[in-house]
Amino acid sequence: MAKDGLGRLGVWIHYASLTPQLLGEVEELGYGTVWLGGSPPPDWDGLEAPLAATNSIVVGTSIVNVWATPPEQAVQGFHRFEDKFPGRYFLGIGAGHREHTGTYAKPYDALAAYLDVLEAGGVPRERRGLAALGPRVATLAATRSAGALPYLTVPEHTASLRELLGPDALIVTEHKAVLDEDTERARATARARVGFYLGLSNYVSNLRRFGFTDEDLTEPGSDRFVDAVVAHGSPEQVADGLTAHLRAGADQVAVQVLAENPLPALRTLAPLLAARAN
Repeated sequence: MAKDGLGRLGVWIHYASLTPQLLGEVEELGYGTVWLGGSPPPDWDGLEAPLAATNSIVVGTSIVNVWATPPEQAVQGFHRFEDKFPGRYFLGIGAGHREHTGTYAKPYDALAAYLDVLEAGGVPRERRGLAALGPRVATLAATRSAGALPYLTVPEHTASLRELLGPDALIVTEHKAVLDEDTERARATARARVGFYLGLSNYVSNLRRFGFTDEDLTEPGSDRFVDAVVAHGSPEQVADGLTAHLRAGADQVAVQVLAENPLPALRTLAPLLAARAN
C-alpha cells in the first residue's frame, strides 16, 4: 500500500476543509491521496463521512503532533478507520515546531518512543510515516515506518532524501501552488502564506542546507525563496514545478493550492500532472 496505494499525485489541505464532496471530486480527478494538515486528531469524527462517500482514495494525516496526541489515541484512531475502511487511512506523525511547543525536547527520542507504541499497537510499518527534513529523522522514518513526509522544501532536498534512503523508502513531498500568470501578484499571494514559516527553525535550517541565505530566509522571504517553495505561473509552469519532485525521486507530490477553494486549480492541474507523473 505504501507506494502503489497512495498514487503519484496527492492533495494537501487543512483537515477542517475536508468534506465528502471535496474528497469525492478529488478522487474523480485522479488524485490518490488527500493529506490532512493542521495537526488533525487521529480519530477525528469528520473523516468518517468523506471516507464513506468515496471508494478508494486514501486519507493521510500530515501530521499528528506527537506532543499533542498520546500514541494510544493514534493507535485507536488507526484501527477505527482501518476496521471500517480497510487500506484507506495512513498515519503521518511528526514533532511539530519548538516555537509552538512548550515541552519540545529531544524530538528524535519522542518520535522513536511514539513509534514503539504504534508498533506494539498493531499499526503496520507501511501504513505510518514521519514528517522528516534532516537526515537523522529521515533515516528513522525509513527504518521504522514507510518513509518520509517532507514539507516546505525543494526538489534538491527530495533528491538528497532519495539518495540517503535508497529506492524502497516512501517519499511524499508537499509543494504549494498558485495558478496566476501575473508574477508579482502570484508572489504576493504566496508570500502571505509562506512568510510565516520563516519563523520556524526546522524549515529555515533545512533550507540553508540547499543554498538559501539569511537574505532569502528573513521574513517575509526573498523572491528566490518564494519561487522555490511555491510553484506559480501558467498551469503548465505550475505542473512542471510540482512534478520536479517526482523527477527528483519522490513517490508522490502532495499539491497544496493556496486559494480559499482549491478545486478549480486542482481540476485544471489534474490532466497536466497526470501526463507528467509517469
